[in-house]
Amino acid sequence: MIVIPEEFARTTIAREGEAGAAWLRELPGLAAQLADGWSCVPDGEVMFGGVGIIVPVRRDGTPPAVLKVSFPHPGNDHEPDAFVAWDGRGAVTLYERDDARYAMLLERATPVTLAEAAEGDEVVTVAARLGRRLAVPAPAGLPRLSERADAWEEELRKDAAELTHALPRPVLDAALATVRELGRNQPETLVHGDLHGRNILRAEREPWLAVDPKGYVGDPAYDAGTLLKSRAFTLAEADDLHAAVHRVIAVYADAAELDRERVRRWAQLHAVQAAFWARRHGFRVARGGPELEWITTFADRLAELLTERG
Repeated sequence: MIVIPEEFARTTIAREGEAGAAWLRELPGLAAQLADGWSCVPDGEVMFGGVGIIVPVRRDGTPPAVLKVSFPHPGNDHEPDAFVAWDGRGAVTLYERDDARYAMLLERATPVTLAEAAEGDEVVTVAARLGRRLAVPAPAGLPRLSERADAWEEELRKDAAELTHALPRPVLDAALATVRELGRNQPETLVHGDLHGRNILRAEREPWLAVDPKGYVGDPAYDAGTLLKSRAFTLAEADDLHAAVHRVIAVYADAAELDRERVRRWAQLHAVQAAFWARRHGFRVARGGPELEWITTFADRLAELLTERG
């Protein structure tokens, strides 16, 4: 019997409502059916991420694996496509997929994340080098970030007009310029889309392997913004925040072999979007209260610092 962790059930219902509750009721049986269909037997405690469960399993003829079942959502549609394109190069290997049920059988890595096991420049360097390896020619049918540029611009203008915020006009103008100048014309390159230290796991086949990709097509520098945002709590401890932020940009760009200015501009756009998102929606780690207020203020500060050249 596959037991769903209580915390995962609670957060899923809070996010998805009755649809999440209905899915959770079916999930133990669904996971058991998938494991049986792929000739797997459970091999450890059920783990979970933001939107899915991960069941360690074994089957004859396959290295140790995990069964991942995610809540059905368009944001999860192209995860297996990215794994197919990478074929184990810098990311876990995909063994089986069932797209209708948002399920995959994947190579098992350890539960140790890069965010837990490393600090400072090492986190940034490892993520950037993985990002460089994952930036391969994109297969057909994946979502193009360039197709989201119009929506990005519309959302930025709407948020700036409707929300109470402290972002200076030059910060907003810089984000809008990035959308116009970089967002609408991007390379046909596969990018992870959510690359940060918690989505990079220690492994045996390679020292580190990426998990949980979005499978976007676009500018490899886009991923730097996600990595930088994930470093917020660490950056907040820096004596010189300006220097610390721009060091992340420099280290990431050099390790990923990308233009520093391009990396900075994408990261600045991410920070502005995060500042507005915090005001409209909050975050999974903070839906309200002092913690969300702190994150929002820090996102504002990050956006301002990234508007400046290093």
